[in-house]
Amino acid sequence: MGGGVAELTQDPLGSSSDTGPRSLSRRQAAVELAVFLLLIMPSLVLSFAGTAEGSVSFPLVAVGTILRDVGLLALVLLLLARAGQPILAIGWVRWRAGREVALGLVLSVAVLVLSPLLEAALRAAGLSGPHATAQAIMPRSTIGDLLLAFVLVAVVAVAEETIFRGYLILRFTRVLGGRAWAVLLSSIAFAIGHGYEGGAAVVTVGLTGFAFALVYIWRRSLVAPVVMHFVLDFVAIVLSPVVGS
Repeated sequence: MGGGVAELTQDPLGSSSDTGPRSLSRRQAAVELAVFLLLIMPSLVLSFAGTAEGSVSFPLVAVGTILRDVGLLALVLLLLARAGQPILAIGWVRWRAGREVALGLVLSVAVLVLSPLLEAALRAAGLSGPHATAQAIMPRSTIGDLLLAFVLVAVVAVAEETIFRGYLILRFTRVLGGRAWAVLLSSIAFAIGHGYEGGAAVVTVGLTGFAFALVYIWRRSLVAPVVMHFVLDFVAIVLSPVVGS
């Protein structure tokens, strides 16, 4: 990389993160953010709607989710290019990559322990559990389903962290003028997409997304949050059918 880009990588979440050859004005960022939210929010909200058991299958859901997330990831990259901003602006950095992966693996252990405990406590307090179809769309313990599940988990981890932690925090910060609200709103948007898992899971996912966001802000990199997201989903979606949990 050239010297200018190398300098920008020193602080991807700092004051330089929202600058580039054509820095967006607050109004431009607000319009772009509104259009993006209009595209993603309806499908996220519909996750609360029940679906007749047997009307969906894991391969159908997995392929649809992969295509949706790849499309949204491409849209984020297009919007960044339109604004003249590099992917460094949303935390895709290469320095300390090995250290960030190791940190993500270590923090994943804490998330794997605390998330089920929190969800169990919330359900005991009266919040709802998963919809009837949530278990029905889990992969079967066949090679085909498990390979598809692995691809799904990898795509979702990269795409959703790029969208919810990278892009939305960047744009919310620009529009609202503060990062605290950006982190909160991006975490709420992330949680809404898990309505099919029930109220307890929605709150748990929201707090988990909030933790991912704090790691992202702390490390100024998406690498550790992506690893944490991947491990969490890998255990829940890929390993669970294998061990019969």
